[in-house]
Amino acid sequence: MVKLNKIYTRTGDDGSTGLVDGSRCPKHATRIEAIGAVDEANSAIGVAAVSLADGSHAAALFRIQNDMFDLGADLATPLGEVGGKDFTPSDMVLRVVPAQAEWLEQAIDGLNEHLEPLNSFVLPGGCEAAARVHVARASVRRAERSVTALAQAEPVNPAALAYINRLSDYLFVLARIANDHGRADVKWIPGANR
Repeated sequence: MVKLNKIYTRTGDDGSTGLVDGSRCPKHATRIEAIGAVDEANSAIGVAAVSLADGSHAAALFRIQNDMFDLGADLATPLGEVGGKDFTPSDMVLRVVPAQAEWLEQAIDGLNEHLEPLNSFVLPGGCEAAARVHVARASVRRAERSVTALAQAEPVNPAALAYINRLSDYLFVLARIANDHGRADVKWIPGANR
């Protein structure tokens, strides 16, 4: 259980931050950028969740927010003594597992069954809830770019990469659900304003 008695520690005043293994790195490091982008995406998902009137969709987003904290913890635990030699979770090391991405895939498949077929790209808008979900989707895409940049420099859990990739797909489908199951999607009309 996490216990936070004090919010400020002053340990980051030198421009560094601590990782799960006790090491410190610059706050502008690629790893911290990825963790921060995941945090921003999680906040955008929270805004989307409170805008959804349907309890089951909001509940799914709250579940995802919890997974996003798992993802942040995973990214904050580099391989090594504490992080292990591979990405196997343990009592001491929290890792994203394939089942989390599989849950997203099943959710996408379930939502897709109720959607109008896509015959054009859609603009990120429609009703307010859909627009907020689209903002969350775009934020997740940015987080994915940060996580894949980290993966170019250091080992990253493959299950974490799959999860963040699948999440943006889920949010795209959810935005279409919020837009009257795709019937109220705002369609892109190529060159409409030339």
